[in-house]
Amino acid sequence: MAADRLSPRDDALAPMPAGPLHWLRAGRLQVALAPDAGGRLAQIRFDGMDWLVGPDDGWPATIAWGCYPMVPWAGRLRGGHFDLAGASHAVPVNFGGHAIHGVGFSRAWQIDAPDANRAEMSLVLPQDDYWRFGGTATQSVCIEGDRLLLRLAVQAGKQAMPAVLGWHPWFRKPDRLVFEPEAMYPRDAEGIATLPRIPPSPGPWDDCFVAGGEIALHRADQVLQLRADTDHWVVYDGAAHSTCVEPQTGPPDAFTLAPRVLSPGQRLHLTFELAWQRGEGRAA
Repeated sequence: MAADRLSPRDDALAPMPAGPLHWLRAGRLQVALAPDAGGRLAQIRFDGMDWLVGPDDGWPATIAWGCYPMVPWAGRLRGGHFDLAGASHAVPVNFGGHAIHGVGFSRAWQIDAPDANRAEMSLVLPQDDYWRFGGTATQSVCIEGDRLLLRLAVQAGKQAMPAVLGWHPWFRKPDRLVFEPEAMYPRDAEGIATLPRIPPSPGPWDDCFVAGGEIALHRADQVLQLRADTDHWVVYDGAAHSTCVEPQTGPPDAFTLAPRVLSPGQRLHLTFELAWQRGEGRAA
């Protein structure tokens, strides 16, 4: 079935209200969860400073606020099309003729184990013409001192499935971004990542990189350090109001560029750590 014959069910640019919020609090760190809005973090507040673009900050497009999980793929799938095990598959396009950011960011998640400083959320992936493979996704949000730990996982159901995980935070514009990648995926005329990888070009960026060094955002007297158990990061810093720094287990269009297939019952994990310090380097 051709991708252009599938009607999109979720417009990535349509407004996405936050719905009821569930707040986690510990010390100076507070996190607002919006389970009905794609299981996303609606706000992260440290020592009185809000770090995320929220649903009321301008145009609340589904893809343009908070920090949301990308599952079972991250970034764009070219034309909503990919091949798997010799068969052609398609999902509805929802952004500029492509399918973007998976199916989890626009669906309601279930809060399974809320507590004062942590929560678990889950989502049963569809098994229909939008995503025929099924599976389940889970995420954990936990405050530990001045750190926020995010853990995302997807598990295949009764059939094999391709998978890429990612987190998409829309950070309020920092004073400075510390980011020195080793390589980048060039983008073609459609804005889609391609191979082979090349040396990084100067920003502004809307690109996928391989990076293993320090990644940090500086705002006022706070420094936010970002770490993940992956070396793939997408950075979008072309907007005047925000900078996105997104850990992913593979590049955009990974089902074609770097396919990873989970066997039935197999899981894929991604851990994302956000840690705050004072600008002069001592602990906040």
